[in-house]
Amino acid sequence: MFLGLLAIAWGIVTLRTGWTLPTARRHVTRPQLYGLGALLIGISLVSQSLFCFRVLPSVSWEARFFGGNALLLAGLLLIALSQLRGGRRPRSS
Repeated sequence: MFLGLLAIAWGIVTLRTGWTLPTARRHVTRPQLYGLGALLIGISLVSQSLFCFRVLPSVSWEARFFGGNALLLAGLLLIALSQLRGGRRPRSS
């Protein structure tokens, strides 16, 4: 749960200011995608822990499992896309 809240805070800071962690700064070319990915990962972790501790209403385990994993994988995909080089490549003659 703590890591999820930390990822949510990290995503919000990145979305608002464009700041990334120093270890990721060299690789990230699109901070907005990076922040959105961190936010999705944090939401996935927090929601899965709230369902685990029975704070939220009970739903089937399949919905919790596939929903949480879909959010987690979407966040990882956005973080991976944020590290791709932006813009078009020049054509070679």
